[in-house]
Amino acid sequence: MKIFQIIDKETGAVPGTLLYAEKDKVFIVELAETLDEWSAPLLFSGFVKRGIYTVPRDISLAWVRERIIPSGRQNIAAILANQKMKEYDEIRFLEISEGRCSQDNLYLKRIDEIPEYVKERQRHNLTGVFPTAVSSLICFFADDEVKRVNLEKLPDLEGINKVLKNRELFESAKVGFAGYFVTFDNAIDIPAAALYEAGESLPLTKEDFVSFVRNNVLDTSEACALLECSRQNLAYLCGQNRLAPIKEGPSGNLYLKEDLLRTRW
Repeated sequence: MKIFQIIDKETGAVPGTLLYAEKDKVFIVELAETLDEWSAPLLFSGFVKRGIYTVPRDISLAWVRERIIPSGRQNIAAILANQKMKEYDEIRFLEISEGRCSQDNLYLKRIDEIPEYVKERQRHNLTGVFPTAVSSLICFFADDEVKRVNLEKLPDLEGINKVLKNRELFESAKVGFAGYFVTFDNAIDIPAAALYEAGESLPLTKEDFVSFVRNNVLDTSEACALLECSRQNLAYLCGQNRLAPIKEGPSGNLYLKEDLLRTRW
């Protein structure tokens, strides 16, 4: 991860921090809560007005792109050659220009540590997520909260209706960069903050869930050992609808221990 202070060259103030995930090529801007809608960078003023200081990745990327040479520039090939770049790279151009832009007084300075206010805010970021059988997500957060979030209660977020109408898309849910969002097929995002606020706390910890999986989910070899049978016998039980794997895979299936035990009763 690369970390940059956003600095006002006239006042020396630090209105925010820019985070960059090198592997995923994702930008996230974290704004200082001392900002108001008038002092915040123009692109972010609407978020600050609503009390949102963690900027979604698409808007963070839009802010970055305001500060670098656009990929569609007519002489971009010559510029890339001059910078000894094989391909267009947003972070490289951002570092070359120090994020300076003619529209404001801001610039970027690389730092080594995430500021404390960002670390504190990240306590509400996600550490894990999985979809339920209906329209909810079970979300694990960095502060050890576990919450069930009914996506039907978030109708105003862009793309939610599409997710709810497409089961395959819904089940593609995974945690995005540093837990800042849940993403569906890497195309539709829900900010962690929105999930945290809308979620219903569950009397469960991530360790409880991991312990359940460790003790109650068995692979094919473990299932055969428990039932004292061969793989062929196990396949026969499945073919007779006496047993159903919870997940099928080319190298073996996964089963619930209680389902396996039930075949012996």
